[in-house]
Amino acid sequence: MKRRAVALKTMVVLATVLLLAAASIYLLGVHIERLMNRVSAIDLPEVSERARALHFSSFVVDLHADSTLTGRDLFERSTVGHVDFPRLREGGVGLQFFTAPTRVPYGGDLHHTDIDDPDLLTLLGVVRWDAFRRVGPKRRGMIQMESIRHAAALAPDEIMLVTTQEDLDALMRAREDNPQLIGAVLGLEGAHALESNLTNLDRFARVGVRMIGITHFFDNAFAGSAHGVKKGGLTRLGRVLVSRMAEQGILIDIAHLSPTAIDEVLGMIDVPVVVSHTGVKGTCDNPRNLSDEHVRKIAAGGGVIGVGFWEMAVCGIHPSHIVAAMDHVIDLVGDTHVGLGSDYDGSTTVAFDASGLPVLTQAMLDAGYSDARVMRILGGNVLRVMREVLPTQPR
Repeated sequence: MKRRAVALKTMVVLATVLLLAAASIYLLGVHIERLMNRVSAIDLPEVSERARALHFSSFVVDLHADSTLTGRDLFERSTVGHVDFPRLREGGVGLQFFTAPTRVPYGGDLHHTDIDDPDLLTLLGVVRWDAFRRVGPKRRGMIQMESIRHAAALAPDEIMLVTTQEDLDALMRAREDNPQLIGAVLGLEGAHALESNLTNLDRFARVGVRMIGITHFFDNAFAGSAHGVKKGGLTRLGRVLVSRMAEQGILIDIAHLSPTAIDEVLGMIDVPVVVSHTGVKGTCDNPRNLSDEHVRKIAAGGGVIGVGFWEMAVCGIHPSHIVAAMDHVIDLVGDTHVGLGSDYDGSTTVAFDASGLPVLTQAMLDAGYSDARVMRILGGNVLRVMREVLPTQPR
């Protein structure tokens, strides 16, 4: 009996230690995200009734959020990070692009990042004790895609996966009776998730991916990155990828591409592209942002530029900095090529999370934008491109 009591006591102590370790790991993960995805407390314009009414009567689309990487339950409203389904509803978002990063080199920068640098997501996987610490880019992408697919299957009255033009029309009709319904588009931040195998493009397309950024912070098998080592153009494999994406109705995201690769993409296709999250050199000059020449070329092809909300994109985080970048694009090519590209939950510090989006509508009105212009920027321009690019039926 004494031996059994000792064994039982040992088991209780061991279970307690494991529980405390798990709790510590969880709290460490939450603390890390608090540091990575922050909302800075700055003075913001008060949202008028006019701005609020205009915002919530518009169809709001955000082209870029990395929220599937966080590991949070997106059905629960959180005080951490920038996006979850409750905050999207509070911010009047009708359609959110969920863009999955699958490799993030640690130690790189805007000017020179090597794919061989240590992978930050492996470290996060160790902290969170999840599969990210041991699987490759393709599997990491699939895990993140499945999280949104599961949410849509679990709560179809709350989340709707959009993969076709018919889905988009159905979403807009359904929101007339159920404005709480949120559309979701799946995307990949970097074609390295395909692991240099174009068969994987078909696999991701089958699970619903409808936007792919060709590069992220480093050169890959498909193209050079604006922040990579060589910063080259499209590779032979990259040209095939771009052609197949256009054929399959997958939005081509040229964010993070090298200038040469941007020129080559725009020179070989006749469908509009998107820049899911960016700034412009005209207001914030760095290698991350678009030149005036590229703004004009993107607009000439009917594309949309998603203006970001963070410091690196617009050289500030106040709504006025975001609107200044929008103004620059509008001055160059008009207001039919501007959209929202928040980069929420993308290791960014912003002035407002998804629930605070009406403040951006107020800033646009304060800048003298007409209601029609605001509605185009909030989502109308992206809807136009989606209707032009997405397949009409599932492939």
